[in-house]
Amino acid sequence: MRDNDPVTSATRQPDTAAETLPPRLIATDLDGTLLRDDKSVSPRTVAALAAAEEAGIEVFFVTGRPARWMDVVSDHVHGHGLAICGNGAAVVDLHGGPGAHKFVKVRELERENALDAVRLLRDAAPGTVYAVEQTYGFYQEPAYPKLHMEIPDSLAPAEELLGPGHRAAAEPVLKILAYHPEIDPDAFLTLARLAIGDRASVTRSSPSALLEISGPGVSKASTLALCCAERGISHEEVVAFGDMPNDVEMLTWAGRSYAMGNAHPDVIAAASGRTVANNEDGVAVVIEQLVAERV
Repeated sequence: MRDNDPVTSATRQPDTAAETLPPRLIATDLDGTLLRDDKSVSPRTVAALAAAEEAGIEVFFVTGRPARWMDVVSDHVHGHGLAICGNGAAVVDLHGGPGAHKFVKVRELERENALDAVRLLRDAAPGTVYAVEQTYGFYQEPAYPKLHMEIPDSLAPAEELLGPGHRAAAEPVLKILAYHPEIDPDAFLTLARLAIGDRASVTRSSPSALLEISGPGVSKASTLALCCAERGISHEEVVAFGDMPNDVEMLTWAGRSYAMGNAHPDVIAAASGRTVANNEDGVAVVIEQLVAERV
């Protein structure tokens, strides 16, 4: 189904083995999924998240956002207090509140791989400009547009930002952002994956031609799998939600998964079910059903 029109209720494909197992963990993307378009968490969603935790279902926020952008949900963290940020590049403890988060796990993009990715994509798509996301800093090339609500820590060519002489050379690189002003977003993603190959993982979550480049094998799914393994939770016991290509691996991995009513066609194809759009509280609709099933 490739139609992005909203639906009126959560839907699923026919029952699988995972459908018969009670869920132990909910993994949800934020932007375009849990959050409404105004970046708020609706009262209905707040109540659903609390009900899930009360029912013994852990909730993990799994997002492309950096840790410093997690204040939007820090008030809604329960129990473990952990979130997966940067498309799997970091596991962060949000218990301290905005500005006081702690990195629990970092899966960095090695600088040699990062420099290779920059070179290969610049050759394949002239005009590409870059920003570098590190654990605590954000750096960009002078031509990189104002796509983020923040001021970069420094401006320089990507090769300099990633070089051994940069002031943040000892700080892990979580991901590179690559922007092109003219190429179609999906075409840019395909081109980048072909050009970069196995040197890095490439995905996207923006409606524009903005790519997110992480370490080889780093994704929302692979980091979520590590967190679940630490808790003795199987993928069949996970329910996941998402809306953009950076969610595809996670939705494929989870035992049950839901594409939002506003989801990208690739996400709809990857998920085992579908719910209503983010502005209609699609995540809450499903969580309410899951909690009711446990009563």
